[in-house]
Amino acid sequence: MEKIAIVTDSNSGITQEEGKNLGIYVVPMPFTVDGVEYLEDISITQEKFFELLENGAEVTTSQPSQTYLEELWQDLLNSYEEIIYIPMTSGLSATCENAKRFAEKFNGRVHVVDNLRISVPQKISVYEALHMVQSGKTVKEILERLVNTTGKYSIYLTVSVLKYLRKGGRITPAAAAIGDMLKLKPILSSRGQSFDKFAVTLSMGQAKKKMIEKIKNELDTEFKAEYEKGKMALLVAYSKNKDEALKFANEIEQEFPNMKVLYIDPLSLSVACHTGAGALGIGICVCDYV
Repeated sequence: MEKIAIVTDSNSGITQEEGKNLGIYVVPMPFTVDGVEYLEDISITQEKFFELLENGAEVTTSQPSQTYLEELWQDLLNSYEEIIYIPMTSGLSATCENAKRFAEKFNGRVHVVDNLRISVPQKISVYEALHMVQSGKTVKEILERLVNTTGKYSIYLTVSVLKYLRKGGRITPAAAAIGDMLKLKPILSSRGQSFDKFAVTLSMGQAKKKMIEKIKNELDTEFKAEYEKGKMALLVAYSKNKDEALKFANEIEQEFPNMKVLYIDPLSLSVACHTGAGALGIGICVCDYV
């Protein structure tokens, strides 16, 4: 029997194929489009999702059911001694807290970790846990690492259009209408508790510049020690605009000549439904395996 199984959800951006190749178990996040439930990366693709979204479909996010998680965990515990489950941050969904409650049935063999991450930072937590398993670390050591890196990252995200933020209630209809008319580009920031408005700019170029400036400041202050040790990762996220994301990554690397963008990933559909197509994000994250 193997010792530790690493489980996450599709909000990490880890695909089913990637998870299978690496030995990571990825729970597909469910959501509903015009009353029909889909599972991310199983019953719907990114391309189909954006087609539906841009045609005006009503999208609501959901969470894995208790039955799904318990059956998955029970199946894994036939082959593994313990499970470490790294779901999306509790700040944006009840998924984590519910999973903790479900895990109580498994006599301490299922460990649900909330280190307040989503998207690419969540992916890094999963990869770090996997690396530690492969290095022979114990469950206790892995859990300590995940807890100690809680919140040790930043995400800044700008959107191309405002109607999806309006639908999600993050801005008023009037603000969205005025913002679209003036072609304003808001910047949202997150440390896992929520996505909050950080700034508003007049163009995508200004938004990218503003996000890079903020990341530079954080590397010079809050994350200076980790940065000087080479323990910080640069990240880029996007929604249906990969070419722009690649261009942005190149611009970022010119601004940080001693760092490389570690990942350039599409946003998970649970996030993309609130941003629409054309979103661009930059992040930094404490990471031991850069």
